[in-house]
Amino acid sequence: MIAAADRPIHRPADAQLLIADAAGRVSTTPRTAFLDVLRPGDLVVANDAATLPASLRGEHRPTGRAIEVRLAGRLSLAGDEVREFAAIVFGEGDFHMRTEDRPLPPPLAAGDRLALGPLSATVLATLDHPRLIRLGFDAAPDAIWAGLARHGRPIQYAHVAQPLALWDVWTAFAGPPVAFEAPSAGFSLDWKTLSAMRTRKIEFATLTHAAGISSTGDDALDARLPFDEPYHVPAATARAIARARLEGRRVVAVGTTVVRALEHAARRDGRVHEGCGLADQRIGPATRLKVVDAILSGVHEAGTSHYQLLRAFTDDATLERMVEAMDAHDFRGHEFGDSVFIEAHVTRRPARRRPTSRRLPVLCDRR
Repeated sequence: MIAAADRPIHRPADAQLLIADAAGRVSTTPRTAFLDVLRPGDLVVANDAATLPASLRGEHRPTGRAIEVRLAGRLSLAGDEVREFAAIVFGEGDFHMRTEDRPLPPPLAAGDRLALGPLSATVLATLDHPRLIRLGFDAAPDAIWAGLARHGRPIQYAHVAQPLALWDVWTAFAGPPVAFEAPSAGFSLDWKTLSAMRTRKIEFATLTHAAGISSTGDDALDARLPFDEPYHVPAATARAIARARLEGRRVVAVGTTVVRALEHAARRDGRVHEGCGLADQRIGPATRLKVVDAILSGVHEAGTSHYQLLRAFTDDATLERMVEAMDAHDFRGHEFGDSVFIEAHVTRRPARRRPTSRRLPVLCDRR
């Protein structure tokens, strides 16, 4: 059983990296040696989403009972489209209690009013589960942003005992505040690392993906994860990927959210299109990866959606050897834990094609 990292430190000195190469060979090294795993010419793509203070404590007005609302999804990254969210609602308690032990909220129905600090919200619809709703804030976008900033907290789980601050869940290169939980694979990168990558002629690019929640505390609801997640691929990143693929260089994704965004953006014709989209697909063992050649990710437990995504990169026998190696070397899991680097298995790679020139429809207002 892999223990959870319990301190909010992005780059601990003893962080470890497990490597699974394209042939399925497994090895371990200090995570500080990550750059040695890369090759000159590699294109490393990371998620620059900053993490929202998406946990809101408040009251269910019809019953007067305490609740916690965790914002969990939206359909666009547009800054003025923050009135509606998918959300998970818990009853009494806080992050010190294990998520799976949190009580259900009071029975929720469309039209119920929720008082969330300085914000007021309405249950617009229930979504076939006692904890899952569509929520609408009753304010203008500027007031919603201000209310989130004043009252919200980062979504947090019991394995970290101290309350998290926003800077604990932001990567060094965080940009637009659209993630519901941290795109934590990026914690291993800092500006020193990025500078060293440039010296080694390793390219770096970013996209923005609204990383969703990792656990709801309910097995049936967890089976629906990941929810649909909006993303934006800048034109410069799309061009960099096109060049890398044309020249036979590797595209390395930092985190599962990057894989999800890039593979969705390329699902029509194999080319990563600039612009915005909504990643609504599941990635798993049956997925033929069109874009990403390798992934840097955290340590994920079997059965989670993140682990399922890793099955697109390598076979189950290799994943089992990885788990055995991580157990033997006391790897730590969750967002502040150690890392894995997996090259796509040689038998899973499709033939590359020269890219064509279509674009995704623009769904958000970012440029």
